[in-house]
Amino acid sequence: MTEITHGRVLRIAGPIVLSNATVPLLGAVDTAVIGQLGDPASLGAVGIGAVILATLYWAFGFLRMSTSGLAAQAHGAGDTGERSAVLLRALIAGAGAGLALVLAQGLLFAAAFWVAPASDQVEALAWDYLAIRIWGAPATIALYALTGWLVGLERTRGVLVLQLWQNGLNILLDLWFVLGLGWGVPGVAFATLIAEWTGLLLALWLARDAFGPAFRIGLARIGDRIALRRMFSASRDIMARTILLQLSFTSFVFLGARFGDVTLAANQVLMQFLEITAYALDGFAFAAEALVGQAIGARSVRQTRAAGRICMQWGIGGAAALALVFALTGPAIIDLMTTSPEVREAARGYLPWLVAAPLIGIAAWIYDGIFIGALLTGDMLRAMLVSVAVYVVALAVLVPLAGNHGLWAALMVLNGTRTLTLWRKYPKIAARAGAA
Repeated sequence: MTEITHGRVLRIAGPIVLSNATVPLLGAVDTAVIGQLGDPASLGAVGIGAVILATLYWAFGFLRMSTSGLAAQAHGAGDTGERSAVLLRALIAGAGAGLALVLAQGLLFAAAFWVAPASDQVEALAWDYLAIRIWGAPATIALYALTGWLVGLERTRGVLVLQLWQNGLNILLDLWFVLGLGWGVPGVAFATLIAEWTGLLLALWLARDAFGPAFRIGLARIGDRIALRRMFSASRDIMARTILLQLSFTSFVFLGARFGDVTLAANQVLMQFLEITAYALDGFAFAAEALVGQAIGARSVRQTRAAGRICMQWGIGGAAALALVFALTGPAIIDLMTTSPEVREAARGYLPWLVAAPLIGIAAWIYDGIFIGALLTGDMLRAMLVSVAVYVVALAVLVPLAGNHGLWAALMVLNGTRTLTLWRKYPKIAARAGAA
């Protein structure tokens, strides 16, 4: 395989960072466009509808990660037939999952509003929004598979083009349907639906070589039992690990609510710093997925070690830069996010935790990418189980002692433990390359 260099890592990571930067822009435009209607119920309906769908789709996020690792290894091994088969299996799984959500929409939406009820007017508008958006489920989940496949083959420029197309078209249609044609909440839903399906078509075109000469070989291998077992095993492990991680963050939010509205609001503002960190540094984890997976597929222990080392170096460098930015501009960022003097003051008191967060968490995030590329997902899951157990103990000890500072300290313990548990298993990565 081609030599792994710093430039190659940056060519993979750069487009992902730019792609991630477009995601919050779309949410802001959706909110701003509906906000022009002057109807709080419409704004609430779009907000709660988007959260419900994001939660449902999030459950299938494992498809991107497992497809990335599988595609990278097949690509590194030079097996174009298996490379096509990986995508075909993932597309079938994604389309099936999306169709299942469409068929179960009534039950799912009723359950969501039972858990989080809203006013009659908001629920009625949200139902209209969801009834349109849900038809994009097969496209959205299939896009997870296509994105993972493109990442595994280092085609992150394609991922950037895809994201720019989807979000750009969505924004333009938002403006036309809502402000131009006066469609209101359904206009926002139709804009997203069209962007999702046209995005799927574009992604299929970007992955068109999977349907070229190797397509027949891939089609014949779709039902390969060993390959299906690997896909199922990786997907199961990643899904369980992601659920544990999400539950940890959810518990953080709920526990923060016990300290009053001001502290809860301050925590919410500061959580945006973690979002910024994830968006900025995800590209290096994606690079690790692609390069480690390809090196293992090529059975190169030297390249596997180089991929892990260089991605970690850039991740740590990026984390240090972010920590410095947060230390210097954190108060100004807080002031942009809230006008409440009480919330601003409270958030400033906890800001040092967010300065430390990128430095404490970066190794865990890069290790995640490395282990996904190596398809050592069982080790990832076991490391997460240990980390969550330690996190629970930290919560029990630190929160009573230090209140909300103890809560933030426990979150740092979670990420620190994730790093240590994965670091202990890291020697298995090179061994995987030698045994591939």
